[in-house]
Amino acid sequence: MITLPLSAARTLHLAAQGLLTPPRRKATKADVLDVIRQMAQLQIDTIHVVARSPYLVLFSRLGAYQPQWLDEHLAEGKLFEYWSHEACFLPVEDYGLMRHRMLDPSDMGWKYAGNWHAQYRKEIDALLAHIRATGPVRSADFAREAGKGSGWWDWKPEKRHLEVLFAIGDLMVAERRNFQRVYDVTERVLPHWNDKRDLQPVDAVAQEMLRRTCRALGVVRADWVADYYRMPRRPYADALHQLADAGELTPVHVDGWKQPTFVHRDFTSMIDDASNGRIASTVTTVLSPFDPVVWDRKRAAALFDFDYVIECYVPAPRRRYGYYVLPILNRGKLIGRVDAKAHRATGVFELKALHLEPGVRVSGRLITDLRRALQRCADWHGTPELQITSAPDGLASALTATEE
Repeated sequence: MITLPLSAARTLHLAAQGLLTPPRRKATKADVLDVIRQMAQLQIDTIHVVARSPYLVLFSRLGAYQPQWLDEHLAEGKLFEYWSHEACFLPVEDYGLMRHRMLDPSDMGWKYAGNWHAQYRKEIDALLAHIRATGPVRSADFAREAGKGSGWWDWKPEKRHLEVLFAIGDLMVAERRNFQRVYDVTERVLPHWNDKRDLQPVDAVAQEMLRRTCRALGVVRADWVADYYRMPRRPYADALHQLADAGELTPVHVDGWKQPTFVHRDFTSMIDDASNGRIASTVTTVLSPFDPVVWDRKRAAALFDFDYVIECYVPAPRRRYGYYVLPILNRGKLIGRVDAKAHRATGVFELKALHLEPGVRVSGRLITDLRRALQRCADWHGTPELQITSAPDGLASALTATEE
């Protein structure tokens, strides 16, 4: 049994997630698709105090790039949207991985309003027929009778109808306009798909999602498997051992962990160099709260000793770090977090509060890494003036000082 230090497990995970080395060249449109394929999926969230999450996740890996490239890939049919981890962009070739959920959405909880579907089936079928006959629609195309709604729980009926049709796969998101979904019938968005011809058995699909999860994580434990694609919560140890027996995974022991751990075969050649420190992440960047590196709280704690809660959904008086807090990745470690806001009208990128993790030493190299990473992020947002409201003693002035 190969034994890995925890630092090596982090390195292999970050390599799998595209965060081993900073980008060495200017990003291209094709890189956006490659990064999504590498992660297997890209979670969607609409909060935009800084760039919306899917764009920020890509920035963390690509550096400065054109955000409209993501929108174009969706409109060109290279990506599709569905409920995978949560609402996500996925490569269109993975449509078959989600199709069984559409055909039987009974286990999707609130993501499929079954009672609403049953109650309003006539109206929902009429809306589908309308779209099929007249073309794509947005939720905004339908007026609200009682004024503006106050949240997803107060959606207008047509929005609920559209979400039902999306959940069962009769509608797809053809494109986004100003980040609003544009819905069209699936046969127009994906004309070449045929269930009878293309749909794989459910067991084969589940096995493929397991493989994709292992590849995306690089280093995997049985207790991490279900979360990535929101697969059923059940024991996965035997399934991982079977993949190891087939040569797809290598069993390892990670210092400090009791759980059996496996490295995906794409990264086994890196094990020795990662263990000896010859390979290590050299990336410094901010991460989205919905980045795969941190979206599983237990995994982030095990790999990085980093306890992360998405506090934008926590009542303000109970927040510890702030509203939209971005984890800071620095050379293979999560060393802090920053509550950020991009003031686009004034060109200011505000760090309302910057927190370092306990035990992080403020060195000259760390200051340089942070200054460059934060300024790159600010510049990409079009808010080049970095303004730090709160930070540990002396760090604010050091980070905003002109680099010689």
